This record gives sequence, C-alpha cells and structure tokens, in this order.
Amino acid sequence: MKTKPKTVRISIIGFGNVGGGVAEAVRRKREEIERRHGIDIKIVGIADLKGAIVNENGLSEDAIMKPKTRRKPEDMTSRDVIKEIEHEVMVEATPTNVENGEPGLTHIITALESDRHVVTSNKGPLALEYSRLMELAAKRGKELRFEAAVGGAMPIISLVRENLAGNGIISIKGILNGTCNYILTRMAEEGLPYEHVLKEAQEIGIAESDPSKDVEGIDTAVKLVILANSVFDMNMTYEDVEVTGITDITPDALKLANDAGYMIKLIGEVDRAGGLKVAPRLVPKDDPLNVGGTLNVATIKTDLAGDITVIGKGAGPIEAASAILSDIIRIYS
Repeated sequence: MKTKPKTVRISIIGFGNVGGGVAEAVRRKREEIERRHGIDIKIVGIADLKGAIVNENGLSEDAIMKPKTRRKPEDMTSRDVIKEIEHEVMVEATPTNVENGEPGLTHIITALESDRHVVTSNKGPLALEYSRLMELAAKRGKELRFEAAVGGAMPIISLVRENLAGNGIISIKGILNGTCNYILTRMAEEGLPYEHVLKEAQEIGIAESDPSKDVEGIDTAVKLVILANSVFDMNMTYEDVEVTGITDITPDALKLANDAGYMIKLIGEVDRAGGLKVAPRLVPKDDPLNVGGTLNVATIKTDLAGDITVIGKGAGPIEAASAILSDIIRIYS
C-alpha cells in the first residue's frame, strides 16, 4: 500500500534571484521529491518589496510568475504572510545586510515565534545574532537551517553535522567567494590588471555594481563567522575576523607566485582555537584548494577522517535553491 506523501507548505520571503530559483527548483523537482522522499512541497505564499501573493492550497505556476496578481505591500506585508498564512517552512531569501541583519532578522524571528521552521540563504542575521536565533529555534522546537548561506550548492554545514558527526573538527579553510576567485583566476591566466578584470566581471554579471563586499573580503569573513559559530560553537561576530581583500593584488605578484609554483587565492580560515582570518594566500598548484573560475572549495581538517575537501558552485539562483531544498528535505527525513 502506497504511503500518502506528507504535505509541506512553504513561504518564500524575498523573491529575487534566490527566491525565484527556489520556486523554479520546486517546479522542476516536486514530483521527484515526492517520489523519493514522500514530501509534497507546496508554495503557499510569496512576498517581497513589490507585494505578496498567497493561496493556502498552493500557488499555481501561472500565479507565481505573474507579479501583477500580488497584493500591494500596504495590504499584506512579508510579516503578515509569515504570521497569518498556515505553512510549515519559511524560506528567507532577502539580500544580506551585515549592518543590522534586516529585514531578514525580523523575518526569521517572526517565523520561529509563529512556529515555522526556517531555511535561509541570508548571511546577515546568522552573522549577527546566531546564538539568539538558535536558542529561539530550540525553545520553539523548530529547525533553523542555512546551508545555502555559506557554500551555496557546496555542502559544508550538513557534511560536518551529519557525515562527519563522529569527528572533531580542527579547522576549515578555503575559497568561499566565487567573484574573488574569478578575478584572481583571470588575472593570473591573462596577466591583466585588477581593474580590467573587475570591469569584465561586472559586465558578465559575476561581480556586483558595488563589488566591495566581495573584493574586500567581507562576504568571506561573514561566512567564516557562521562557520565559527555553527561548527565550533563560538560566539563570534564580523569584528573578530582579521580581513584583507584582493584589491592590492597585481599581475606581477601573480606571475612571481606562478613562477615559484603557486597561485594566489583569497583564503578564509577558521580553527577551533578561535582564529578567523581572510587574506590572499599562496596556494601550491597541486593543492586541492587551487580551483579556478567561480568555484568555491573548502578543506575540512578532522581528527579521525583526515582532510576532506569539497568543491562546488558557491553562488547562483539554482545552486542556492538546491541547498535550500536539501535543508527542507532534511527537516522531514
């Protein structure tokens, strides 16, 4: 006798690249997820700055793709959707704000206090209020998952918590920002100056119009804070990270490194002694951390399994959505 699938209703708060990627991933994978995992995922609410659209029986694909059908923000806010629409999981996909974590911080608190599980790609709230949020989730008996916030499609949090659960983690280091890796890779390959490659990266959509958070190492530093707090049970903030970006790297420096058998990469590193550093480092050409283009990579040093290295796409709507879907499935598996 076939078991009836469990219906899991989700809201998506923030419907930019990542939120739209989640909707697309649900559309593509819904039947397969139901067949393999016994979970029927239904999107019942979407909200962003343009407004909200809700249907407790599940939004149709047509409704999701037509923003004109949304209610105006003054009629229904994101918090209204989170609190008033019956659902099990809130997906928080608004842009990262490392100054005060908003609006994502309020969204996550509202969802947990409304007895929703939370899955997020938003780094800001986790970097600023990790302990508070995890304590609230535990108090309410709900899950707060955030694989997409650190490595995109590259599993780090779940790998440490589940597959390496019997290990002591000594350190984690790697390339956690695809924009910086692309710029350094192109500079090294073509001997081009930083400004030229940055402009190229902006033109093809790899770098933001304001790339400072990436190239100054801020994005990597925030991810390190999340790893420090979630893996090593620390209570760190961005201010605890020693940060140097890539803006002063020259083609000459890259050539000298190359001639000596090295590449220069922006490496973030956190260890259980409490050291958090982001800086350009010399990486041997045959080292697993030497990956090119927009790839991310992380080496997890353990006391039993030795060094485990994972490589993957750290950014992109569908890549982030894959991590978000995995987190939703893990909540119910």
